[in-house]
Amino acid sequence: MTIDGTDYRILQKGAARKGNAFGSFKYAGKSALRYELGVDILAGNLIWVSGPYPAGKYTDVAIFDSVLAHCLEQGERVEADNGYVGRPLQIKCPKNDCNPAENRVMQGIARSRHETFNGRLKAWGILGNVYRHDIREHGTVFYACAVITQLAVANGEPLFEVEYCDE
Repeated sequence: MTIDGTDYRILQKGAARKGNAFGSFKYAGKSALRYELGVDILAGNLIWVSGPYPAGKYTDVAIFDSVLAHCLEQGERVEADNGYVGRPLQIKCPKNDCNPAENRVMQGIARSRHETFNGRLKAWGILGNVYRHDIREHGTVFYACAVITQLAVANGEPLFEVEYCDE
């Protein structure tokens, strides 16, 4: 599977400041929640979701280490962007030594398809704009949008196909 962290803006009181546990580098320090998503490389289905996490407190690789790393069997690896550098026994990303240069284009296409799924989630107004409701309900809203988006993928709106060979 490809994995990626994706941030969703939440209401913030006051200016963005350094040290904000919710401060997202993707949004110039403004508050956000982060989720980790996994998309099946061969079929293009959403198969993993973890979150929400305060975006400033949890990096992509910290989220991976807290849950998904413990779910992989020995020898299993995931594809990721350079936000997950390190962990070469579990993660393949462009900057990891375990990643042969001849596979980078194929892997980049798989990561691009993953970004397409992320983009479909942000097409939901409640996720694409600043979330202005009870923060404790964000996870419920996010998971509902993720399920509906996956149902659309499975029922006539698939992501583009990816040819992938991992040897």
